[in-house]
Amino acid sequence: MSLVAGPLAHRLLHAPQAWVAGRWQADVLLEVARDGTWAAVTPDMATPPETAQRLPGPVLPGLVNAHSHAFQRAFAGQAERRDGEHDDFWSWRDRMYGVALRITPEELRSVATTLYRELLAGGYTHVCEFHYLHHAPDGAPYTDRCAMARALAQAAQDTGIGLTVLPVLYERAGFTQPRLRDDQRRFATSVDEVIAMRDTIRGWQLPRVQAGVAIHSLRAARPDSIAELARRCADDAGPVHIHVAEQTGEVDDCVAATGLRPLEWLCANVPLDARWHLVHATHALPGEIEAVARSGAGVVVCPTTEANLGDGLFDLRGWQSAAVPLSIGSDSHVSRQWPRELQLLEYGQRLTHRRRNVGAAPEQGEPSTAQRLFQAVLSGSAAGAGLNEWGLVKGARADAVVLDTRVDALAGVPLERVLDTLVFATDLPAFGEVWVDGRRVR
Repeated sequence: MSLVAGPLAHRLLHAPQAWVAGRWQADVLLEVARDGTWAAVTPDMATPPETAQRLPGPVLPGLVNAHSHAFQRAFAGQAERRDGEHDDFWSWRDRMYGVALRITPEELRSVATTLYRELLAGGYTHVCEFHYLHHAPDGAPYTDRCAMARALAQAAQDTGIGLTVLPVLYERAGFTQPRLRDDQRRFATSVDEVIAMRDTIRGWQLPRVQAGVAIHSLRAARPDSIAELARRCADDAGPVHIHVAEQTGEVDDCVAATGLRPLEWLCANVPLDARWHLVHATHALPGEIEAVARSGAGVVVCPTTEANLGDGLFDLRGWQSAAVPLSIGSDSHVSRQWPRELQLLEYGQRLTHRRRNVGAAPEQGEPSTAQRLFQAVLSGSAAGAGLNEWGLVKGARADAVVLDTRVDALAGVPLERVLDTLVFATDLPAFGEVWVDGRRVR
């Protein structure tokens, strides 16, 4: 099934409650324009027009999943055994490459279609693909250089989810390894190729499909190439993503090669701004957090993957205190629902600091951890995807998820505690309806 369609009919939706301007508001009339954006969002409309479609529960904005490797969904759950003395990110990566070396464009479309349906069910309405699986299994380019990216776009069209494809610059195996390993042969790209793929994807002009660029990591791209890509994107509004400071081994290798830690090097050598999104940033010192804050760049945190890989714990309090924009990603897709990501983000802090509700800020009038974290990643969603607006606001794409308050976990819960319960006491997704671009897709 394809959800590509012609012009949308003007539509009115009425929510009993909706998350507008950072809080729950009652009797919200949502007006969908013909271009699939919100034409108006009006609270306190207790008597809506007769033509308005009544939504069956409280409405939240969908979230952007700001970091995804769709092909890794085929590997989720398949590396949870240890056969030797040691297992970490690097040994997991070697096993993951076995999947990367086999998957075809047709298989990728199938895997991504399944994944995107799961992400919609988990409350995401847009996904950013950090896309480095470009070439045929033998490393040769496909005749269609964007065959793998096209498979992702087709899956997005089939399911109705929004998509930002981020072709990745990937040149070498490490700081001291000038070439890729043989099992990385499908990833090889140059700056020219990354820019060309970005422009090709934009040229498709598919509904809900955007494109930006990405750099795999400091270890995987030469400094002169990073500088060139940054220069060539200087006048482009699209997002730029990069893995950085995910593992202590990466930090140590960067210091040995450059004399600087990864975030330190990036802030000193790259003209970061609000278009840049630093994925993971797990191992960050206070001075590095301050430097990122001054740059205007955002950070993408992926709690379930970071936990699954044993990466370390994100400094939530440090990044929150510096007011750095945050977004959320499911990365390797061991989980496909955002409430679980926010739950683990908070629980990691509780275990570290031996305190509860670390993410809350009652002194700022924000006593709810779930509400504060949700609003934070909601606020960071637009920039990560390369969109101008996001949420239940005029001009944003008309995306929304409707909570099913009939599920046992939410039944009878007061509205002001619904997000708390959704994040910390609901095991299964509780989204009864999902709307993207003004159309119901689930």
